[in-house]
Amino acid sequence: MKLSDILTEERIAILPGHGGVALSKVAVVKQLATLLASGSSLSLATIEETLLEREQLQSTGIGEGVAIPHASLPGLDTQRAALVLARHGVQFDAIDHQPVSILFAVVGPKHATGEHLKTLARISRVLRNQTFRDELLDCDTVHAAFERLIREDNP
Repeated sequence: MKLSDILTEERIAILPGHGGVALSKVAVVKQLATLLASGSSLSLATIEETLLEREQLQSTGIGEGVAIPHASLPGLDTQRAALVLARHGVQFDAIDHQPVSILFAVVGPKHATGEHLKTLARISRVLRNQTFRDELLDCDTVHAAFERLIREDNP
């Protein structure tokens, strides 16, 4: 499985700076849910609620500016991903207490736990590279970010 199998350019957003106003965790999760719901039969409210419930259990902010919000949902037959790049960072209760700039969300079918875990591991592995994270955040367009991610995922 490649990340391009579950992520499309249409489900990537680059958030502009907000003039010093910090983005909230809830606002960014809503943005991710909106991207994930796009083109699917899933309701935005269900995705948003499920991702926020998961965040209440424990933050998916894994450190080094990265969060991987994820959830399993009934009614899905395949995994879907969305990517938000927030250059100015979001307070996301990450394990290192630092703001998060790269948010890579995944929702998958309830019955596919093994596949879901493999996807999370792959995303984590790709985002481990600091140079790649910096290059991703330097992308000016969604297309450039998608192309850079694909190159990193398929060396």
